[in-house]
Amino acid sequence: MGSVREATMQDLPRCMEIYRVAQRFMVKAGNPNQWQVGFPTEEMIARDIEGRHLMVWTDEDGVPQGAFAFLPGPEPDYAKIYEGEWQDNGTYDVVHRFATAKQGLGIGSAMMRWALEHAKKEGVALRVDTHRDNIPMQGLIRSCGFVYCGIVHIRRNGEERLAFTHTF
Repeated sequence: MGSVREATMQDLPRCMEIYRVAQRFMVKAGNPNQWQVGFPTEEMIARDIEGRHLMVWTDEDGVPQGAFAFLPGPEPDYAKIYEGEWQDNGTYDVVHRFATAKQGLGIGSAMMRWALEHAKKEGVALRVDTHRDNIPMQGLIRSCGFVYCGIVHIRRNGEERLAFTHTF
């Protein structure tokens, strides 16, 4: 049984490996466009670690097998939502850059449960977005009780993402 902990700079090479595995999985799963142009960058993940926002799920041996950014809102990309509305207008946390090195083992569910538990403890909602073609992530999000709210646009590239929220 694994656990979630805050990532350290020693985890950076393994985290980048996890993201590369996730990129290959996305292509195989019919999502060839998301994360295929050097995203996330090593600099971005290092900033997440330095800001104490990157979390890793580690196996029994302490080896990271999943990673995600857990950030406090507000998220500028969520300021405008199209074709819907947010279910919550209060404070929220955000999950970004969510990836696992292995699929089908419950790692993603464990990471998302951790994020939900921490948002609930803080008394805030939890928001997440994903690419329209990222069907596995959409399934995970929905299975964890998130509600689809609409479409947001990512400032760095203008792409649209499906936006979800979980309130308590």
